[in-house]
Amino acid sequence: MGITNAILRVREHRKSENFADVEFMVDSGAVYSLVPGKILDELGIEPYKEMSFSLADGTTVKRRISSAYFEFEGEGGPAPVVYGEEGDTPLLGATTLESIGLILNPFTRTLHPMRMLMAGLKK
Repeated sequence: MGITNAILRVREHRKSENFADVEFMVDSGAVYSLVPGKILDELGIEPYKEMSFSLADGTTVKRRISSAYFEFEGEGGPAPVVYGEEGDTPLLGATTLESIGLILNPFTRTLHPMRMLMAGLKK
């Protein structure tokens, strides 16, 4: 399996003038995205809770959580965000991908627009 990176713009909310362009490792197996806490602090994004996460080696770490607005190639959406600490790799997780309407093609390791589905409409 190859590693895919993507640069996304991160803002506090859709209309925020301040932003940061962050290079993420795309990890569709991760639920939330992780942005370095220093960047989130600079953008004025404040945490509202703390959660525990299991690492691949079985250890558990706690990280602060907030929400941010993510943009990729002109499309954007809000999603939860993990406050990264020193040594954490910026990750783009499934919740953010879905919020923006993107999927990761596992064969080409590229991001593409998601086919949006709805339940049947009442007639």
